[in-house]
Amino acid sequence: MTFPVVGMVGGGQLARMTHEAGIPLGIKFKLLSDTPQDSAAQVVSDVVIGDYRDLETLRAFAQGCDVITFDHEHVPTEHLRALEADGIPVRPGPDALVHAQDKGVMRAKLDAIGVPCPRHRIVEDPADVARFAAEGDGFPVVLKTVRGGYDGKGVWIVRSAEEAGEPFRAGVPVLAEEKVAFVRELAANVVRSPHGQAVSYPVVESVQVDGVCDTVIAPAPGLSQELSAQAQQLALKVAKELGVVGHLAVELFETADGRILVNELAMRPHNSGHWTQDGAITSQFANHVRAVLDLPLGDPRPRAKWTVMANVLGGDYPDMYSAYLHCMARDPGLKIHMYGKDVKPGRKVGHVNTYGDDLADVRERASHAAGYLRGTITE
Repeated sequence: MTFPVVGMVGGGQLARMTHEAGIPLGIKFKLLSDTPQDSAAQVVSDVVIGDYRDLETLRAFAQGCDVITFDHEHVPTEHLRALEADGIPVRPGPDALVHAQDKGVMRAKLDAIGVPCPRHRIVEDPADVARFAAEGDGFPVVLKTVRGGYDGKGVWIVRSAEEAGEPFRAGVPVLAEEKVAFVRELAANVVRSPHGQAVSYPVVESVQVDGVCDTVIAPAPGLSQELSAQAQQLALKVAKELGVVGHLAVELFETADGRILVNELAMRPHNSGHWTQDGAITSQFANHVRAVLDLPLGDPRPRAKWTVMANVLGGDYPDMYSAYLHCMARDPGLKIHMYGKDVKPGRKVGHVNTYGDDLADVRERASHAAGYLRGTITE
């Protein structure tokens, strides 16, 4: 029996956890990584070290792979089209992935298919930013470089035209958006296969700190059935209309007047879906593997009433292993997932999952474990 080979471009923690999900299925992985020290390169046996921005490197890497997928969205779109022309399945394909690569393209497409978004347009210079602000409720406005941003990078909140100069120095188009008065951030995670099967996970609340995801609560507490269904249907619509294959995360704003607006798209496993490793019948990683191989998708339903994911960020306490004794003894139900990364302040080096019937207890357990591993809690 011959099992397929999944070629994963990118050696970060998403690739590491996707590889882990493929192991029970006997799926083989081949990894294109920047360095041998990258998170996934430490655990995948077949690793190619190379630059994903180089087409010939990608072509050589793709030899022997049954499908190519990604743990980031930065591979040049034209390179992906070249791989497809070579007859190599790329999932998600370039026609879909460009909407996660380019925020201007994304906004235009979402407008065309009737998906609610913040007011926006491409702006030319700081004076144009001032005109955009005047067309709405004035400053502040949000500026984003259309390509390359993540975890708060490439995003600015500006309060005047004088503050608006920096985004334009990157030399790429700049998208201006209204600053939405939202009550919280949500995420709708769905997975879609090439033959059109799709599943939707419960809508979650995503708590951000300094532009970085800190905590995810599944399902989002207090979210009405109506709004939850609306968010899931919206994400499924986006996946179908854009032709997404694999995992799609739709990051949303919930407004005070009960609306949801699309903030960002990610076409890969996503931080807002890490809770599914321990809290869902089939994790986002396992379903992404199934989808790119066009296998039947797994059950996305939750295993527990509540699951909370808390990111473990690096601090001034690099010896996280010594904290295991306390964390595991205090909470035998705790699930720890570490990425094999060097500890640096503010860097995502792992996450923890907790679950149960009492939300306050589940949140406290996750927060305590993440804080103790980081060193901000010492008892």
